[in-house]
Amino acid sequence: MIYAKNKDALDYRGIHPNLDLALERLTEEFLASVGSERVEIKGGEVYATRFTYQTLPEEETFFEAHRKYLDIHLMLRGSERVEIAPPECLTEFNRVEENDFYAYRGEGHYKLVLSPGDFLVVFPGDAHRIKTQVDGPQEVAKAVFKVKIH
Repeated sequence: MIYAKNKDALDYRGIHPNLDLALERLTEEFLASVGSERVEIKGGEVYATRFTYQTLPEEETFFEAHRKYLDIHLMLRGSERVEIAPPECLTEFNRVEENDFYAYRGEGHYKLVLSPGDFLVVFPGDAHRIKTQVDGPQEVAKAVFKVKIH
């Protein structure tokens, strides 16, 4: 997991070439071009999509994890609480292997608030609960980059 400020994104280059491609696009200019349709950066290996939704009470959310892709969550408007936990400490209740999606229930080990100016990188092995309310429901907008690393 990496939790940092957008302005520091390039400090994390060198971990994986596909991650470098995504980090280089954490700019206002690129983010302005990202809509609800997937924007391809490198075929199916690196892409970005913008999401807008209402945050939810914790009991209505769940953890998700991936095995082939990492996610970069970049908050554009609003704030949400995020929890991180190792998948092996959670109970799996759904999986769609062809979509690299694994869903879990349980307790988070790390908790943070993602706000504008922040980004979060969750690697395979970082199950993450997103969309959780901070102080009641609010509409948020964020960009999510999917980055294939396995």
